[in-house]
Amino acid sequence: MSNRMWGGRFGSGPDAIMEEINASIDFDKRLHAHDIAGSIAHATMLGEVGILTRDDKDAIIAGLEAVRGEIDRGEFTFSRELEDIHMNVESRLREMIGDAAGRLHTARSRNDQVATDFRLYVRDCVDTLAGQIETLQKVLVARAGDEAGTVMPGFTHLQSAQPVTFGHHMLAYVEMLERDKGRLLDARRRLNLSPLGSAALAGTSFPIDREMTARALGFDGPTANSLDAVSDRDFVLEVLSAASISAMHLSRFSEELVIWSSAQFGFVALSDKFSTGSSIMPQKRNPDAAELIRAKIGRIFGAFTSLLMVMKGLPLAYSKDMQEDKEVAFDALDTFSLCLAAMTGMVGDLVVNREKMAAAAGAGFSTATDLADWLVRAANVPFREAHHITGRAVSAAEAKGCGLEGLTIEDFKAIDERITSQVFKVLGVDNSVKSRTSFGGTSPANVLAQVSAWRERLGA
Repeated sequence: MSNRMWGGRFGSGPDAIMEEINASIDFDKRLHAHDIAGSIAHATMLGEVGILTRDDKDAIIAGLEAVRGEIDRGEFTFSRELEDIHMNVESRLREMIGDAAGRLHTARSRNDQVATDFRLYVRDCVDTLAGQIETLQKVLVARAGDEAGTVMPGFTHLQSAQPVTFGHHMLAYVEMLERDKGRLLDARRRLNLSPLGSAALAGTSFPIDREMTARALGFDGPTANSLDAVSDRDFVLEVLSAASISAMHLSRFSEELVIWSSAQFGFVALSDKFSTGSSIMPQKRNPDAAELIRAKIGRIFGAFTSLLMVMKGLPLAYSKDMQEDKEVAFDALDTFSLCLAAMTGMVGDLVVNREKMAAAAGAGFSTATDLADWLVRAANVPFREAHHITGRAVSAAEAKGCGLEGLTIEDFKAIDERITSQVFKVLGVDNSVKSRTSFGGTSPANVLAQVSAWRERLGA
């Protein structure tokens, strides 16, 4: 008796271990809506070109819609014996409508079928993720508007460098996320071609209309090479690459939130919704959501690397290795979506400690560059010389135990006679940030202008 799935070539079923390693239904069942949509488009086309009779086409489409209803209602029984979502759907369709179901697979293979399903799924994920990124951008823009004049230390090497505004810092992530969104949407443009009709690897001798099925599924057109269409997973790799870059940005932001919310910094406080306590230390307030985002990002990086390793040694066209593309991609895209949602929630109800930020912004002689710039601008001192003069002023302030603004005009004159009392206009942190008016700079006026531009751009 032949195997019921593989037909006459095989006389018996697979070993239990083979069934275990071969089955993908446990994870690829999430493709059911895309698989059925692809099958309906394929059946419709087969009917239009005369490969299927009208009765068979109508029976197949009605049966597929009934199968979809069963799955949506949770009434469908998935079978590991049938390996994957494609055979599970087709088997149930046969139970419902009989032999006509066997005609659905005319002029296609599971190779082009799964490639089509997966492209449809990844395309939907990209649309969702791009929307989530934009939601996070809107929240960041709102915080930037609220904190346009909130002074904080800007860091290099995690050492206090120059004062910036918290609003400016939030807008830095808006810019990063815009590039992230652009990369995802650019990948979407490239993936939006239909493999359906490429069959196993060589195309088909049936007179199919691939343009028709492509349009029905929302693709821009069909893929131009059948070998490439069934063996390509660039579309997943590119989306995972874009997701990895964006996830890296989320991880950097998470690290800042962990640092800023520590008792040593105290710049921000996360709400109870995104914090936890300690089982033994009642005083603790832990930024667990930020820490978990920081950790979960590794799963996204790992998925990208894992799929690269799967694909790197495969000759054309399809190999069963490619079944390993889905679990890692599903997990990575789910994880990225969760991290975006958590970050949006954290930023939305973040409490900013403006006093602590302002105090820290003035520490570490953060306005030293303002003094050097003033010497260049007001006293016509070459910048390299101004740098040395400023260094002596910092040493004098250290010896006196004050900031640069705490030095008297006599202190400054003793360092260099060209310094006048006008220098005090640039030494405070508020004066410092107000002076950074170059395009892209941190001045509150600039921040508010950027906030206005982003609100218009995002429809916020």
